[in-house]
Amino acid sequence: MNKRFKITAAAKVELEQELERLKATRGEIAEKISQARDFGDLSENAEYDAARNEQGISETRITEIESILKNADILKTSKKGKVDIGSTVALKNDRKTVEYMLVDPIEANPLERKISPQSPLGKELLGKKVGETVEITTPKATTKYKIAKIA
Repeated sequence: MNKRFKITAAAKVELEQELERLKATRGEIAEKISQARDFGDLSENAEYDAARNEQGISETRITEIESILKNADILKTSKKGKVDIGSTVALKNDRKTVEYMLVDPIEANPLERKISPQSPLGKELLGKKVGETVEITTPKATTKYKIAKIA
């Protein structure tokens, strides 16, 4: 049984674009391999090894993306009033308001404020409602936030 992935519609589009781009490079990589073969002995041919390595990485990613897309469920905004995968949560304290989106681990990117339910913050937020308080502990400090909004 294949693992199901819960991804946003935007992530699906990004994956489809990456897949197209990777498939488009297949010809270029094949040409690099062909040219490297012309350099002679393959056992000591760094260009050939590099081209084959590039091909392996590209094909692995193509397979991974195809599997994700084949087994993806597109997230819809939760209307349950509780934090769940797909929810965007506004957290507020005395000094600032921050927003995070809870996403499947394959889509997580903390720099874009997309976190997975397996992350410490994601675990803390999952199932909470507006008005509830969460405590976030980082190496620097422990901060309390109130859930201001769930979208």
